[in-house]
Amino acid sequence: MANFTPISATIGGALIGLSAVLLMLSTGRIAGISGIFGDLLDLRINDKGWRIAFFAGLILAPLIAAWMGYGMPSPQMPTSWTVIIAAGLLVGFGTKLGGGCTSGHGICGVARLSGRSIAAMMIFMLAAITTVAVTHHVFGG
Repeated sequence: MANFTPISATIGGALIGLSAVLLMLSTGRIAGISGIFGDLLDLRINDKGWRIAFFAGLILAPLIAAWMGYGMPSPQMPTSWTVIIAAGLLVGFGTKLGGGCTSGHGICGVARLSGRSIAAMMIFMLAAITTVAVTHHVFGG
């Protein structure tokens, strides 16, 4: 494993957990990115301040880290914009179909021992394992 970073991964996981707990304590809301973003786009919802702050933190944190000198590798993207757009639409459809995303179900739902979230995470993991197996063993990626 070339990218084994247990200390930074543990610190990052603890910070994600802490932010989820703080959001739950301060607003009573689940830190599910797709739900927060979806409600940010919904014109009928009035409580947008904390949603904007949440997304500002998601965007500003890595920018500030880079400014402080922490190196961040560029993500490897597919060469085709069609693949990127199709993947984004499929993820959006999946989060709507699954009633949430991996952050809402995986971080918050499983921690609350929600049966629906545990089932969703099992399906997410099965889909991820299948995708990797197919891409590596069928398509040779």
